Amino acid sequence: MFLPVKLKVIIEEIEIQPEDHTSYLNKKTGEIFAIGLEEMAAAEEDLPLEDFEPWQQEVILKAKEILVGEDYLILPSKFDINDWDIMERFCDSVADPTLGKLLHSAIRGGGAFRRFKEMIREHEVEDRWYEFREEALREILIDWCENNGIDYER
Repeated sequence: MFLPVKLKVIIEEIEIQPEDHTSYLNKKTGEIFAIGLEEMAAAEEDLPLEDFEPWQQEVILKAKEILVGEDYLILPSKFDINDWDIMERFCDSVADPTLGKLLHSAIRGGGAFRRFKEMIREHEVEDRWYEFREEALREILIDWCENNGIDYER
């Protein structure tokens, strides 16, 4: 088993992950690999490596290793994390009931994320929001680690 995975590293990986990539954790080494859809499809279809750029060839080889090995786990993606639920819980946590109601109304309907961001900036609670969100992500990842037998470090 490797040293405990740092939750902050996984959070950062999830935050920067493009929509067309999936990230994997190597359970033995603790390394994280992001694989694009094109490279994963090439690995699955066993397409000839020479049809790809040298950097893609390396990624395709890693994708093949991930596909056949049992040492890799798919990290949660942005789609596995319910940001709207986290925003709602943040609204509930705000001590000022008037601000809480304003934030709740901001997250209703289309454009909720944009309105919410504008509202937290306007009311100067943006730092509190990001701390709250990071803690929520940390708790999600703790559950993920525990469910998958991964040692972690807060």
